[in-house]
Amino acid sequence: MKINILSLFPEMFGPLQQSILGKASEKNIVDINVTDFRDFTTNKQHHVDDTPYGGGAGMLLQAQPIFDALDHIESENGSLGRVILLDPAGRKFDQKVAEEFSKEDNLTFICGHYEGYDERIRARVTDEISLGDFVLTGGELGAMVVIDATVRLLPEVLGNNESAVGDSFSTGLLEYPQYTRPASFRGMDVPEVLTSGNHQKIAEWRKKESLRRTLLRRPDLLENYELDDEEKRLLLEVKEEENLF
Repeated sequence: MKINILSLFPEMFGPLQQSILGKASEKNIVDINVTDFRDFTTNKQHHVDDTPYGGGAGMLLQAQPIFDALDHIESENGSLGRVILLDPAGRKFDQKVAEEFSKEDNLTFICGHYEGYDERIRARVTDEISLGDFVLTGGELGAMVVIDATVRLLPEVLGNNESAVGDSFSTGLLEYPQYTRPASFRGMDVPEVLTSGNHQKIAEWRKKESLRRTLLRRPDLLENYELDDEEKRLLLEVKEEENLF
């Protein structure tokens, strides 16, 4: 996967060269490049922003530097792929969007600053994405979150390709509780079923506890989740155990 990022602060993206994403880059699974679109401004002061027509507070990013930066990247790479604008008005980012992006060969992120964008920038955009109903000082942190969630889904990025499949939200439910050694710690014991060696019972326990955690912490996720017969039975047991009738 080729990822291009347009930003006024390229130095902020150092974390993308660390940990799992750094290893993915070393293995050539992903190629991440950051372009400072200030380099494409045509005015002597190297300004990339200006006051809005009609008045108002704050400054807006101009279209010209971003358009020229996109043109340059496209001429170098042959394609921009999906062009993603980090914007509070965008579609809310979730695991399904990450899975959607992970199927692409090319992604291009535009990270804004100041009060907003010249509206004409959106003419080059295929996706507008928001992390949630809050405002950040710029799009860099949001872009890094989206990139991390997307890249970890690529084949061979995680040590075990099944790791991403069982993550919270990947199945539509929250992930079940997990434990490691020692079996007993400060009076807290690992559930006996997990040390039984009975893989069928373990799988059933995990499914049940995933349903329990989702019901208690994020019941909204169950509204659009289609339960199979076994899950219906397990969820009924959970409700009885939790006295939710």
